[in-house]
Amino acid sequence: MQEEPRASDLAYALLRDMVVDLRLPPGAVVNEQQLTGETGFGRMPVREAVARLAADRFVTVVPRRGTYVTPLGLADVLGMFEAREAIECGVAHLTARRATPTQLERLRELADAADRVRSADEIEQHLHADHAIHAHLAGVTGNAILQESVDLLLQHNLRFWRSYWTTHEPRASDMLSHADLVDAIASHEPEAAELAMRQHIGASRGLLQDAFRH
Repeated sequence: MQEEPRASDLAYALLRDMVVDLRLPPGAVVNEQQLTGETGFGRMPVREAVARLAADRFVTVVPRRGTYVTPLGLADVLGMFEAREAIECGVAHLTARRATPTQLERLRELADAADRVRSADEIEQHLHADHAIHAHLAGVTGNAILQESVDLLLQHNLRFWRSYWTTHEPRASDMLSHADLVDAIASHEPEAAELAMRQHIGASRGLLQDAFRH
């Protein structure tokens, strides 16, 4: 019998969603009392959730000044991309070795869905589709530790790109294809899959240079 989730876990999930979808934007003050009233959770679940958000680098605690949603500085974003490359290249390598026909079929479905919204310049839908692809790859590894690590990184990734698209004109060329990555994984070529993931994340990282130039 599955245990009921704790109130603090539910509060964490909700508050993280609020940070990632920019309802709590970068730099916003995190007022625990106000959040308790807005979310309906008790004071302790909210306090525990905020502590977890701080540990996961979504919020920053400044002694004697308060708690704030972590700003999206260049160093932090570069660190996020560096971590994604280090972890997700390994995920791609493992996925190319372990993916079953059913898992590969699902991967192609997700990639096709991403391409459809990409051609239509549907930014939010593409972010969801991209997230689904990378989460699926982590799931294919069958490694729970990797899945947790990738999920955290992908949440940071979503927050960055949502912020990016608030100030940039949507362009299909900025919504990257996964074709080479999918082909390498489907061919069960671990080294090629790892390289394709490295190139995919590298191209994505290149776009952030424009974000911090303007």
